[in-house]
Formats: sequence, C-alpha cells, structure tokens
Amino acid sequence: MENKKLGFVVLSISVLASILALGFMGVLGRQTTALQCYPTNECQRVESLMGLSHVAVGLISFIGALGVYLLFFSTSEEAILKRLEEEKNIKVEQNKFELILKAMDENEQKVLKAIKEQDGITQSTLKFRTDLSKSKVSQILTDFEKKHLVKRELKGKTYAVYLAENF
Repeated sequence: MENKKLGFVVLSISVLASILALGFMGVLGRQTTALQCYPTNECQRVESLMGLSHVAVGLISFIGALGVYLLFFSTSEEAILKRLEEEKNIKVEQNKFELILKAMDENEQKVLKAIKEQDGITQSTLKFRTDLSKSKVSQILTDFEKKHLVKRELKGKTYAVYLAENF
C-alpha cells in the first residue's frame, strides 16, 4: 500500500515538473524567435538553456515512469515477505524430509518417497512402484505408523497411505 501512495506522490510531482518545464521551454522558444538567433552571446545562452531543458524533460519523464511503476506494478513489502516466508517453509520441509530419509534403509526410502510423490497411494500400487513384496511393504508401513510418519485408511480391499500431518 505504501508503494501506491509513493507512486501517486512521485507521479504528481512529475506532472507538476512537466508543466513547469514545458512552460520554461515555451518561454525559451519565444526568446529564440524574438532574437532570431544569430551567433551572439545571448543566442548561445538561450540555446544552452534549451539543451538543459531537454535534459530536464528526460529526468521528469523518468520520474513519471517511476511513479507509474510504483502506482500500478510494484508489489508491496508484505507480499515479498510472504513469498519469502513460503519459500523458506518449503525448503525447511524439504530438508526435514531429506534428514528423515538419511536415517532409513533403501527399501524404507523407496516407500516413503513413493508416498510423498502420490499422497493417498494404495498399498497395492505402492508394492508395484517400489518393487517390493506385499509383506515387506506392509511391514515397512507398520513401522512408519508406529513412528507417526504415515497413516493408513481403509480403501476397498486395501489401504490408502498418507503422510502424517505433522510430517
């Protein structure tokens, strides 16, 4: 919200400065016409001021563009902080998952990765995906339930497996 207010102020200043600069350029243009600008000191002064006024118009245009950007396109600090916080939480969860995987054997890692990839996977699908026997998958899932890593819900003749909510 602050960026929008700042953008409005900058844009207002830019408009006022543009009006002043254009008025000044009009005065210089009338002086140039009145002097008919032969190579005299007075004409050189007017031409020098005219060049400076063009630079001023460029700066005013930049300030105006900055005001438009702040007013319409700039994201607020809150949005940036929120996005950074979300990214940090995702990284923390990924690191947590990687640490848990390091403490497991190869078969347990296969099962847990498959569950993470497809939450709600059935035990029969898990058996095929990990290339483990039905009893091995069941044993690993029982151990995971005891450690509160997964939960199983009855789904037809088999179970659907989900990662635990605190995981």
